[in-house]
Amino acid sequence: MERINVVYYVVTFGEPMVATVQPAAALKAESLGLVLDNTSFVPYYEQIVNRVRTLIKDNLLHEGQVFCSEGEIARALGISKMPVRQAFQKLRSEGLLIIAKGKRPIIGSGRVPWDFQQLRGFSEEMRRRGLVPSAKVLALDLEEPDPETAQALKLRLGEKTYCLKRLRFVNKKPVALVTSHLPVRIFLGIEKHNLEKQSLYHVFENVYGRKLHWAEEVIGAVTAGEEDARILQASPGSPLLVIKETTYDVQHIPIEYSVSLLRGDRYTASVVSVRKK
Repeated sequence: MERINVVYYVVTFGEPMVATVQPAAALKAESLGLVLDNTSFVPYYEQIVNRVRTLIKDNLLHEGQVFCSEGEIARALGISKMPVRQAFQKLRSEGLLIIAKGKRPIIGSGRVPWDFQQLRGFSEEMRRRGLVPSAKVLALDLEEPDPETAQALKLRLGEKTYCLKRLRFVNKKPVALVTSHLPVRIFLGIEKHNLEKQSLYHVFENVYGRKLHWAEEVIGAVTAGEEDARILQASPGSPLLVIKETTYDVQHIPIEYSVSLLRGDRYTASVVSVRKK
């Protein structure tokens, strides 16, 4: 799908992604206590992932610490690089490992990087990263749109919208509160669908025949109020990433206007910018 970006920067909340850097030689693969269970049905790569998660959880590995290379882990375990590479990819998708070309891996913060270069739904993006997404519908109401929503969706006077509010989870942890505004004339009867089990983009394309084409986002920052903090299980006043997005179909008709509040300690937003000649 073609993508049009209206923002050209990276937004990161919380502590810097890379803290103090330890000497590369400070960490030995043998010191990680990695032991593979040959009798287990759990694949090798998953055993490695689980061990690294535990080390981070127990504060034995710290954000910014230089980690072992794939080769070092493979040699210490006496296995090929393939399962180690799979483990590194999964840890990277969870934000637990930062991997840059030509450099040694670094322990990350656990924040999930969100790539705006592709138009993907939340569930699709999280599954692509090897994570487990889920959702809880908090409300689905018929409403008179406010001026901001009406303008974004190019609504005619008197048109109504559905207001769908969902709490999004990654690996059972709340990460985002998403409010979607949908034109009733396009999505009449959408309340009949299970929007906790089905991706909203899937419903758009496969139920209503609205093929997605592009979206524009405005990214900002707010602090969590009492209610939003309660829902997201965050502290009042903690930083939230706010993304206002208008999604268009192949006929360039706006079909969704959403406002997402994402926990700043669990999300980063990444956008690649290109200088035009």
